[in-house]
Amino acid sequence: MTIVEAMKLRKRLAVKSSDLRKKIAEHCAIMDVTTPLYPDQKVVVSGWLQAHRDIVKLMEQLSVSIQRTNLSTDVTIVLGGKEITKTVAAWVVRRRELAPMDLSAWQLLTDRGLKEQPYTTPDNKTEIKVAKILRFFDPKERDEMVDLFSNEPSRIDAKLETVNATIQLVENVIIDEDALLK
Repeated sequence: MTIVEAMKLRKRLAVKSSDLRKKIAEHCAIMDVTTPLYPDQKVVVSGWLQAHRDIVKLMEQLSVSIQRTNLSTDVTIVLGGKEITKTVAAWVVRRRELAPMDLSAWQLLTDRGLKEQPYTTPDNKTEIKVAKILRFFDPKERDEMVDLFSNEPSRIDAKLETVNATIQLVENVIIDEDALLK
């Protein structure tokens, strides 16, 4: 099973889990003057609870297997003309949190609204000087880095989409999907 197949199955199992919880909530008790919907409603509700436990256990196994696969699978992505190799897990963290943080830091390098303007010193009111902006960064480097970090998430997404569709889970998760999703 590939990573993407496991992720899709986990999503389907989550829907089934939600459906079972609704059934459990609706049929777990009735008034004694009401006719039960099922001949042995206690057994039916108990069966739903067991099915839910089985689904939750499988969701856990799938999640852990996906995480182990992500931690043990190295992926190389070319960024800024350099080949960078990280695990899938590291790339996911980079995509979700770290690349946007780096982009934000580089985007903060601005002139802060400062303008070059003439001024006179208090002791010499006849001499006019021009106040210039002192930048403590290289605007060209800033622009390159903003471009790099702006494009990084889409580069990561493209590479991981391929990896997730082709890499097999490092652990086999044994499933009777038909039985679980019926």
